[in-house]
Amino acid sequence: MKKHFVIFFSPGTFVAEQSSKPIDSWDIAKAVEMSKDIKERYGATPYGFCFTTRERKDDELDSHEVERSGTYYLGGKILTIEDVKSRNDPKDHILISNMESNGWDKIVVNDNSWRWTQPLEKTDTILALQEVHNK
Repeated sequence: MKKHFVIFFSPGTFVAEQSSKPIDSWDIAKAVEMSKDIKERYGATPYGFCFTTRERKDDELDSHEVERSGTYYLGGKILTIEDVKSRNDPKDHILISNMESNGWDKIVVNDNSWRWTQPLEKTDTILALQEVHNK
């Protein structure tokens, strides 16, 4: 048995809040539409989502994840470490330190709920804002 899910990520206090919902397929447009109904604590709404596929064989009690997509960000701005440094903002010292020590070349900053900053992975996609708002 195989089943697909979409996991929505919303800003949380220390880590992202997550809501997992079943979905028929890895349909980006459908996930964008579903994201509009997600509300987490303090009114946080999703900054992104990913798809997973879970599978269970007849002789297994629990399913396990067999595939996961990159994160699809619901808009956002890509910044390189050079972009962050060039802002010359003293408030960025921890961000710069994290980027340098973890080898993050790029980050994505999303403001469609509370501000959320994440490293941008090669498998991630930033959906254009008009794409997000028109669906």
